[in-house]
Amino acid sequence: MFYRDTPGPDALAALSGVRHACLWLDRSDRPAAAAPVTGDESADLLVVGGGFTGLWTALLAKRADPSRDVVLVEGGRVADGASGRNGGFVAASLTHGLLNGIGRWPDDTDTLLRLGRENLAAIVDTVAEYGIACDLVRSGELDIAVEPYQVEGLRTFAQLAAGHGEQVELLDADQARARLGSPAVLGAVYDPDGVVLVDPARLAEGLRAACLVEGVRVHERTPVRDLSDAGDHVEARCDGGVVRAERVALATNAYPPLLDRIRHFVVPVYDYVIATEPLTDAQWSAIGWAGREGVGDTANQFHYTRTTADGRIVWGGYDAVHYRDGFSPRHDHRDETYGRLAEHFFQLFPQLAGLRFTHAWGGAIDTCSRFTAFWGTAMGGKVGYVAGFTGLGVGASRFGAATMLDLVDGRSTERTRLEMVRTKPIPFPPEPLRGLGISWTTAAIRQADANEGRRNLWLRTLDRIGLGFDS
Repeated sequence: MFYRDTPGPDALAALSGVRHACLWLDRSDRPAAAAPVTGDESADLLVVGGGFTGLWTALLAKRADPSRDVVLVEGGRVADGASGRNGGFVAASLTHGLLNGIGRWPDDTDTLLRLGRENLAAIVDTVAEYGIACDLVRSGELDIAVEPYQVEGLRTFAQLAAGHGEQVELLDADQARARLGSPAVLGAVYDPDGVVLVDPARLAEGLRAACLVEGVRVHERTPVRDLSDAGDHVEARCDGGVVRAERVALATNAYPPLLDRIRHFVVPVYDYVIATEPLTDAQWSAIGWAGREGVGDTANQFHYTRTTADGRIVWGGYDAVHYRDGFSPRHDHRDETYGRLAEHFFQLFPQLAGLRFTHAWGGAIDTCSRFTAFWGTAMGGKVGYVAGFTGLGVGASRFGAATMLDLVDGRSTERTRLEMVRTKPIPFPPEPLRGLGISWTTAAIRQADANEGRRNLWLRTLDRIGLGFDS
């Protein structure tokens, strides 16, 4: 196994003085929070959640029908949750990667690929239309091999992708290192069009501004405590009043859901990230990376990494931690994982020894057993929901929002006719079985990575029943 998990003194020294704060949110120019709900309100559509899914839902609804009265409520501040804490990879994939999509919905694969490309193009167009300053870079993505067995896996993947019309390029070691100057890189697949990079917090804040321009009423610091069916409308009880709406769209991500039926399908899993100080010109020369591609490695426990507008490197992933008590802000930081990430960073980039990390943070991902979004309705169709993006939601959230609007408005569309939309993931068992199963799976995944990717009986069994954990 290429990555050694025990952090050495150099890695720990690089974390000395690190701020436990999200790089994207640690700035003085964030917009002022919108006023919370104070008193009762009514709306045609209430959107609960001010992350990417909720923002896209409100914006798409208002653009489709400017006369529709749309209210968005966010429990904290826009971008404070997963939407502001991720790596900023906006992927065309709607299915958490091609292999997951083919394995689950082979008959719809080409349609999902097309819809994903259209969705990504629409995001880029929206950023341009509203002038959202989120450092959008059309960089593409490099999937790299750091162990010999992974090279063959990349070759197989490139052939499969080409067979479905995907324009990817298989790179040998020299070609890959010309893009990312790490001595550990043994090969790569380059996808020039499937990913763009953004500053995710600024993208969320820009979508919030677009919502306000279009006439969406936004309330922050307004958690919804419960929903009730009032016959011809739904009532959402907030601390400052009740919002009555004909339709409700739930976009709560990994936060505790407002509908019991969602609880069995979503588990919060915590992901952690570190960010370096700005590199010097000499340090950039040592590693190249002039194309600013997004990068991921191809192990089961994978890393993702990218550059920033001010010359830093963001490095995250590998550990995906489930806590038995579920969602809690006290899980937002994990020094053990920060140390492991720092050690792995210098194993990939030994020429950057001496570089320091300035920021370290974590956050919850809404994971489901099929690793990609699922949808549904409740309260006689007046409430719609989408959840379960499992870490690739920056781009897929727009598609998820559009599909949720179709469902809550009772429209039959190409999206709603997809098997992916019409079916649900396999539910997770209750605790303590849930925690035990995730612990066994995490240990088995680690063992597979140490054994050239070979999956043991436990993982093969999960694969057969549709719970094929790969990260």
